[in-house]
Amino acid sequence: MQLQNKKALITGGTSGIGLAIAEKFLENGASVMLWARNQEKGEAAAKKLQGEVSFTSVDVSNYEEVQKAYAELDGVDIIINCAGITKDGLFMKMSEQDWDAVLDINLKSCFNVCKQAIRPMMKARSGRIINVSSVIGLTGNPGQVNYSASKAGMIGMTRSLAKEVASRGVTVNCIAPGFFQTEMTDVLSDTVKQEILKKIPMGRMGDVEEVANVALFLASDLSSYITGQTIAVDGGMVA
Repeated sequence: MQLQNKKALITGGTSGIGLAIAEKFLENGASVMLWARNQEKGEAAAKKLQGEVSFTSVDVSNYEEVQKAYAELDGVDIIINCAGITKDGLFMKMSEQDWDAVLDINLKSCFNVCKQAIRPMMKARSGRIINVSSVIGLTGNPGQVNYSASKAGMIGMTRSLAKEVASRGVTVNCIAPGFFQTEMTDVLSDTVKQEILKKIPMGRMGDVEEVANVALFLASDLSSYITGQTIAVDGGMVA
């Protein structure tokens, strides 16, 4: 029960990696608040999970909406910024709308949520912020200029914010998952999946629980002297 009596806010926590983190945190004693846009999906996720969990429909790319929703919370000990989308396409054909949508959901949401959380955490001299980036933010990938930029931005934000708040007992770290069995990868063809596997030294896609385990470590007291770091959970892709 590493997170006994801790309150965790997880954006994008209604499926995939975010949902796995929520489940892991609940198993370890935390109460969990899920934020996402899809009301039906969010309520289904909250119903599926076991423990003290709630869901609120929030567009995390909207600053005023985040500010209003956060003001209604009774304190937060752990922030997991996991909201993310893709709108892939070659840069020459990428629209401004697709660029803005990905940067707003993936990166601006981190600013919006952290902006609300950081002052109370610093005052309490305690807090954990974990940003879920991607190995694509470390390596780049053709057809994902917008996604890669957003995920690299999360890594830079993590490093800088960590240095600003370290003296106040708040840690800020980043997880960079590789390829995992989620809704995003389920739609890929078998041929594409085989090409992906060739790039992974361990020869398999990851299980979302393997990211959740790292998130649990970073959220717990076991990682009290770790901040500003990006941990790749990728089967050795960027080793």
